[in-house]
Amino acid sequence: MGVITDWGTAIWTSLAAALAMAFAFIPKLLGFLVILLIGWIVAASLSRAVTFLLKKVGFDGFANRIGLTTLEQRMGVRLDPAATLGKIVYWFVFLIFLVPAVDALGLTTVSSLLGQIVGYVPNVFVAVLVLFLGTLLANFAADMVRGVTASTNIGNPNVFAAITRYAILGFVALIALYQLQIAPAIIQTLFTAIVGALALAFGLAFGLGGRETAQHLLARGENTLSNASLPSIAEAQQAEVDAQPRTPEEAERLRNRQYRPT
Repeated sequence: MGVITDWGTAIWTSLAAALAMAFAFIPKLLGFLVILLIGWIVAASLSRAVTFLLKKVGFDGFANRIGLTTLEQRMGVRLDPAATLGKIVYWFVFLIFLVPAVDALGLTTVSSLLGQIVGYVPNVFVAVLVLFLGTLLANFAADMVRGVTASTNIGNPNVFAAITRYAILGFVALIALYQLQIAPAIIQTLFTAIVGALALAFGLAFGLGGRETAQHLLARGENTLSNASLPSIAEAQQAEVDAQPRTPEEAERLRNRQYRPT
């Protein structure tokens, strides 16, 4: 009987310990659920607000003008730019609330990992912003170069515009990768090498492409100078001809005019 009593005591002790752990875990679980619910409400509200504001200011049309729609077509996906940014805001805010929610469960390792992820997310936002602004700058610079080269007849305007656009996009991509902390040493080396290569390429392109234009401008300048000097030479020759008398009567008349007393 003593053995059975010991078994019963052991079972009851185990059950009591399990119940104590369960009752101790319930407040943590409730805290986890409450924080998660609050985070979901805040994230969903901010996501809807951001999507609504972006649609009101015409962000979808703006994204279409800068070429994001073309990029989506090339990727074979259909995205709503305003809704996409709204979802990004939603998950970022939700992750912020998820860190204390997991910490409330006592899962410190998971909480630390989520904290690192949340700390890295701003780098992603900055990289996306850099790509966005860089795309705007690349399109603007390409249009400007196309207009300048077309007005001055220097080479092919579309070629120069494409070189300008992809050069800026390359720089922007390197900056975004550096912001994401992806092999920063390699990115810095590539950045330096690309700067030198682009400087050499632009020098050769403008030098070779503008050679004919330079010759044309020099020829035009020579023609202008020669045309400007022709009237003075003609006037001098005419003065010489006028100074030479053609008949004795004209010579006598010229002498009388020169030596006439005043």
